[in-house]
Amino acid sequence: MIKPPHEVVFLTSEIYPFSKSGGLADVMGILPLALARLGLRVAVITPFYGRLSTGQYSVRLVMENCPVGYPWFDTTADIYQADYHGVPVYFIDRAEYFDRRQYYCTHKGDYFDNGERFIFFCRAALSAIRHLNMGARIVHAQDWHAGLAMAYLAFWRRTDPYWAGVRTVMSIHNLAYQGRFSYRLFEESNLPLEAWNMEGVEFYNSFNLLKAGIAYADKITTVSPSYAREIMTPEFGCGLEGILTRRKNDLVGILNGADYSIWSPANDPVLECTYSAVDPSGKRACKMNLLRVMGLSDVLLDRPIFGFIGRLREQKGIDIVLEIIPELMKLDVGLVVLGEGGAEFESALLAIMEDYLGRIEAIIGYTEEMSHVIQAGTDIFLMPSRYEPCGLTQMYSLSYGTPPVATAVGGLRDTIIPYPQPGANGFVFSDITSESLLNSARQAVQVWEDRETWQRIVVNAMEANFSWEKSGHQYIDVYRSLHKDILI
Repeated sequence: MIKPPHEVVFLTSEIYPFSKSGGLADVMGILPLALARLGLRVAVITPFYGRLSTGQYSVRLVMENCPVGYPWFDTTADIYQADYHGVPVYFIDRAEYFDRRQYYCTHKGDYFDNGERFIFFCRAALSAIRHLNMGARIVHAQDWHAGLAMAYLAFWRRTDPYWAGVRTVMSIHNLAYQGRFSYRLFEESNLPLEAWNMEGVEFYNSFNLLKAGIAYADKITTVSPSYAREIMTPEFGCGLEGILTRRKNDLVGILNGADYSIWSPANDPVLECTYSAVDPSGKRACKMNLLRVMGLSDVLLDRPIFGFIGRLREQKGIDIVLEIIPELMKLDVGLVVLGEGGAEFESALLAIMEDYLGRIEAIIGYTEEMSHVIQAGTDIFLMPSRYEPCGLTQMYSLSYGTPPVATAVGGLRDTIIPYPQPGANGFVFSDITSESLLNSARQAVQVWEDRETWQRIVVNAMEANFSWEKSGHQYIDVYRSLHKDILI
């Protein structure tokens, strides 16, 4: 049998290193490569943003005027391609939709036409699959931006022989972001009227693009086993727990992996000194470098420094971090924060720095380089998320020997072994309150002061392995459940 050009085609709104606003880009930057290493032929389709980072990857035009037919019959897109370590990445180019400084929003809020933009993306991506003859067996959509493609294919394959054998997978990275728009956009989307119902795309009289993916995909995955269970409950289901429960037999939780070619202190070119679980001594040099870079007091070299990297939003628990700072500082510790988000949290962080000069430093914004420096230079990592579908940052902190203090939700529950259990690599708490966070942080400081016990926890953390190979095999199992002749 001759292999088709691409057995799996991913549709995603971002992919590292070309575009990134969060964890979705990191996942899409490594999962296709992991699957390719396992022998699967894969491709990725993503928007051609104005802020596209092409770096050393040569991007070439492969098709002009690919027909899309949305929002007008004669609308087209240009298709570009780059080779990303052997995986072809295709870019959908339509300047009025994607040539913007930000991907989804400005500081004032979401772009007013996000619905039109990603309806266009879904239709253009499917058109590119057809007109470039990609031969996809599986179309695998990521989050709400690509969810509508699942609905189109469910209806198109009823009557169009080209799509008849194509099966679909919908991955949920964060259920809280659903892509809800007006009925007008449903009318313009060219979906049949039968899709507008409670088991289809309708959600409290709005057009819900993520729900379209959940309703019409053949299989649904999410990014950790615990999150797969959580989203079928009212607490975490964001209003979609009903349809997810009805589709529970098609719902699979597959834990994300970490890209250790980038996130390993043993080979990280950003660090002042590399180190490993076998010889973690270099972490002290990285801590000294952090003190220098951030202007922190030298006395903190011999006291624990907490780190926080993430969006400054309530989801990530930055509000309860701010609440405990006065009590936390009584423990004679330091704190470094890297992130951006809510203006009230940014302002509060900058103000509290003035109260604890040399003890607290915050950088409003995000750079990959500084994220590595903080992971390596801090002692304890704070991750008090109210929900965390998988989380990659705690995997990075474990790799860098920075045990996390985290809530027992989603992927945090699946990756952190809490002290004092055997093999402990971090600390967890269940009640998402400032009091619980403070108690867990105090416990971490007490254990840090027991150098022998702390060193065992650090080594356990660094020896934890969340490589993509295991997860890749689980995705292949999902694909084979839909297409038994998927070849590797």
